[in-house]
Amino acid sequence: MFKNAILLSLIFSSLSLLSVAQTITPLQQGKRTSIRGLSVVDDSVAWISGSRGNIAITSNGGKTWAWQQVKGFEQADFRDIEAFSGKEAVIMSSGAPALILKTTDGGTNWQVKYRNTDTAYFLDAMEFDNPKHGIILGDPIKDKFLLLETNDGAETWYPFKNQPGAMKGEAAFAASGTCLRINKGEINIVTGGPITHLLTANLKKPVWNSIDLPITQGVSSKGAFSVASDNAMIVGGNYSKDKNPDSVACILASGKEKITYNPVQKGPAGYQSCIELINKNIYLTTGTSGSNITTDGGKTWAKIDNTSYNVCRKAKNGKLVLLAGDGGKIGIFQP
Repeated sequence: MFKNAILLSLIFSSLSLLSVAQTITPLQQGKRTSIRGLSVVDDSVAWISGSRGNIAITSNGGKTWAWQQVKGFEQADFRDIEAFSGKEAVIMSSGAPALILKTTDGGTNWQVKYRNTDTAYFLDAMEFDNPKHGIILGDPIKDKFLLLETNDGAETWYPFKNQPGAMKGEAAFAASGTCLRINKGEINIVTGGPITHLLTANLKKPVWNSIDLPITQGVSSKGAFSVASDNAMIVGGNYSKDKNPDSVACILASGKEKITYNPVQKGPAGYQSCIELINKNIYLTTGTSGSNITTDGGKTWAKIDNTSYNVCRKAKNGKLVLLAGDGGKIGIFQP
C-alpha cells in the first residue's frame, strides 16, 4: 500500500508539473486591429491578418513583427490568411466586397485575385491542402454554402463543382478560419445557428454527408466554430455567453457504417473559437473565455490561460504554436 501511495503521489505530481509547464506568454498587443487570420509556416515565419486592413509577418518566431495596412484596403476585414513562405501569402476579406489578395514579395505588393461586390457574399474561412489547391467557404446563398476553389495557387478562383446545402438560418462562423479543413482528401465544414452540422465530402467525388453534432445550438450565436485538422474533434459554444461550458466540444466516434460525434464528459471551460492539433492526443483550444488543453484525446480538458484569443495555429513545418486576438494581441504556447 505504501508503494502504491508513493506511485500515485508521483503520478499526480507529474500531472501537476505538466499543467504548470503548459503556458501561454503574450508577445505583443495594443494594435487597433482584431486578428482572426493566423498562418504559421515554420518555427521562424508566421503571418497574421486582421481588421482595418492590417497584416503582420514575423521571421524570428514571433519575437518581433513587421506591420502594415494593405494600401487601398485600409477598411478591409482580413478574416483569414494562408502563408507558404516568408514571401508568399494569400489573404481573404469578409464583408463587402468579398476579396482575395495575394503577395509573392513578402507583402510589399498585393494583387487582387478575386473581387465580388454582391452583398450576399460573406467569406468565412480558407484552407489549402497544398500550395496550388485551396478552398474558400462562404455563408449560404440560396440555401447553398458558397465554396470557391483554386488549382493554381490562388491565381484564379471558381465555384466548387458541388455546393453543400444549408438549412434556413444555418451559417459558418468567420471566427478563426478553422470552420473549414481539408484532411486526406476530405473537405470538412462545421456550422451553427438553428442547427449544428458537420458537412463532409471527398474532393474527387463531392457527395455531401451531413452529420448532426451534439454541440450547443438553436440561435445565431451558438454552434460549432472549429474542427481540428485531423477531423477528430470539434469545438464551439455560444459567443454571446462565452463562460457557459455546456456542450462546447465533441469527439469523433467512427464505426464501420457511419461517423458520429459524442459530447465530452468534461470539456473546455467555455466558448472556444479555434482548435488545433498539437501532437497525437494533444489539442489546444482558445476563445474569448480563455485557452484549454487536452492530452488524452479530448476526454478531459484543463484551462491553462484566461486571456481572450480568437485563433491558435501550429507551424506547418515545425513546433511553433502561436495565438492571436483582439487589440493586436499575439501569444505563444509553451508546452
